[in-house]
Amino acid sequence: MAFSAPVSRVVVIGGGIFGVSTALHLARRGVGAILVTDGPPANGASGRSLSWINSSRMRSAEYHRLRMIGIDRYRTLATRHPDAGWLRFDGGLTWDADGDSNGIAAALKHERSIGYEAQLLTADDVAAVTPGVDPRAITPQGAIFNPGEGWVDLPSLITVLLREFAALGGELVSNAGPASVNVANGGFDSVSTADGRRFGADAVLVATGAAVPAFVAKVGKHVPDATPIALLVRTKPTEVLLRAVLNTPRVAVRPTPTGALVLDSAWSEAEVAIQPDGTYDVKESTVHGLLEAASAVLEGHPVLALDSLGVGPKPIPEDGEPAFGQLDGVSGYYVAFSHSGATLGLIAGELLADEIATGEPHPLLANFHPRRFEGRRAARSS
Repeated sequence: MAFSAPVSRVVVIGGGIFGVSTALHLARRGVGAILVTDGPPANGASGRSLSWINSSRMRSAEYHRLRMIGIDRYRTLATRHPDAGWLRFDGGLTWDADGDSNGIAAALKHERSIGYEAQLLTADDVAAVTPGVDPRAITPQGAIFNPGEGWVDLPSLITVLLREFAALGGELVSNAGPASVNVANGGFDSVSTADGRRFGADAVLVATGAAVPAFVAKVGKHVPDATPIALLVRTKPTEVLLRAVLNTPRVAVRPTPTGALVLDSAWSEAEVAIQPDGTYDVKESTVHGLLEAASAVLEGHPVLALDSLGVGPKPIPEDGEPAFGQLDGVSGYYVAFSHSGATLGLIAGELLADEIATGEPHPLLANFHPRRFEGRRAARSS
């Protein structure tokens, strides 16, 4: 497979964590980087993410490895910003519903087998290990505490990364409206924006979240899409002792730098309705149910008040693993499409910038290149 030659100028489309991280890493390498966003940075999935930094439960060995390296990059970042309220490593606490489907024992065995630090806690153990949790909410099978996990406030991180990007001479073109990728002679040619501007470059990275499959379809490529609609509820600041990220049967809960909490769950996402005009309808009962579910797992059962909602697509490829790299047969055209924006944000940008700048595929991304989908499509059609 042919890859593009080393480049001197790259356009990155998308102001979320993958786009911003890649643009910054390109600028660090001395590559001229232009970051084009449809609206303000972090106005998409990165702005409504639970942003749990982890590699818990079960996934492929290659994906786990990439996530663990991603966590390492956040630890390096934490040493540069030791007082940052937007990046914390206070652990994660997970428990499942009581019943035959409870997978805590299997998850614990798997995590320990791969060296992922995991402690099994009973209800009586929780208060001494991680504060702010009502022990009565823990099911009889116990909870897994992963002390190496954490969380990041992605809009805050993106602001920090953009500050460095600007200092290195990177060009930010924000609020440009929808962009399009122009190809010619089998490869990338330029990027056009809705306001009539055109940016020529040696390569492009499309990091537009859930819009990536539609972008690549325009050049005859296929990225199978399993994107659901996500709902993130942000509470008003409240007095709680919670430090860890909670993943419970009815709600996931994360602290924030302001003392608020952010909440999500699978059941609440399923209750979001898409209107004929493309807008979203979120029922009051759904929001109330999330607030109640969060209060029920917190010490003292605080009254939680709604501050804001974040609703929109949550990018997920069909097989659940990232799609990072150059499109097969379209030189200079790269994509970033993945669910794990928080955990992978820094490492994905680093590795994609390396591939784009050198023209050489990075070994850590070998299993995640979008060409894997082309092979599967060909096999199904044969």
